Amino acid sequence: MTLAIAHEPSHNRFVAVVEGQECVIDYHLSGTTMTITHTIVPASLGGRGIAGQLTKFALESARKLGWKVLAECSYAEAYLNKHVEFADLRA
Repeated sequence: MTLAIAHEPSHNRFVAVVEGQECVIDYHLSGTTMTITHTIVPASLGGRGIAGQLTKFALESARKLGWKVLAECSYAEAYLNKHVEFADLRA
């Protein structure tokens, strides 16, 4: 499943709507450092790789925008540990 993911900078989040439910990565921005605070996927949508796609999109967006990344969210931290191609983004 490929998601349509939107960056909503005015709400500090990345969001995809799946089966009428919002799947979200929340962050806050301090200068050029994006701190990912939450990755939220409803339990009924779990196991489909949605959180991974959201996280990858958020990290690719950070790279394009010249941001560094801190992961307060345990999912985002685990994703960064597993995907070394994003190691250069760590703040």
